[in-house]
Amino acid sequence: MATIAVYSLKGGVGKTTLAVNLAWCSAILSSRRTLLWDLDPQAASTYLLESEHARGEAQAVFAKDVSAEKLVKPTAIERLSILPADISLRGLDRFLFGLGKKKRMAKLIEGLTREHDRIILDCPPGLTETADQAMRAASLILVPVIPSPLSRRAFDEVVAHLASEHGRHAPILPVFTMVDRRRALHLAALAEQPDWPAVPMASAVEAMAARREPVGAFAPRSPPAEAFALLWRGIEKRLANL
Repeated sequence: MATIAVYSLKGGVGKTTLAVNLAWCSAILSSRRTLLWDLDPQAASTYLLESEHARGEAQAVFAKDVSAEKLVKPTAIERLSILPADISLRGLDRFLFGLGKKKRMAKLIEGLTREHDRIILDCPPGLTETADQAMRAASLILVPVIPSPLSRRAFDEVVAHLASEHGRHAPILPVFTMVDRRRALHLAALAEQPDWPAVPMASAVEAMAARREPVGAFAPRSPPAEAFALLWRGIEKRLANL
């Protein structure tokens, strides 16, 4: 079993899009029993996978008032389940800080490993206690980066934060998202980091919100679907070597 944290300091960089599409790749392309744990109070992953909200119980999992296993819901996608988010997660950082147990999320994940081969964490943006716990629990940390100076600066801050606060931590994999090759700024960023995976900006990605499906489910031959599949294959190779 492996846990993949999808995290960004900035919002609006394609974090949830990345998490949902990689969860689909895990379940469909790799036939893995996959859990997507939505940790963002905006509950975008929950919405995209057409799951009902946890009705105020999402934070209760961390207090152990409700078991995580009881809140896991199947999706319409074979082998893909979700642990949905709701508005109660707005108070999770304060609760975890007061709890003082830095590995509470890691312990909860241990209880989910019997039923799942891959757990993907859709983390909230920002340097938060929730995100810190997710990164402590992760086997691999994916950071979406728009090809722009501000987004690259945010990525550098994440790297510095992990080095100073966590010491040894899971490998970090930056991923260019929302790539528009018509823009000189984007082309320059891609040329500077040619080894970073890249996911293009495309109408199929924007259609996810209307269709409430991962791109691979309705546009499997589109450039973004192929990019997500290529990225996932690379992730599986990295996990095999950890």
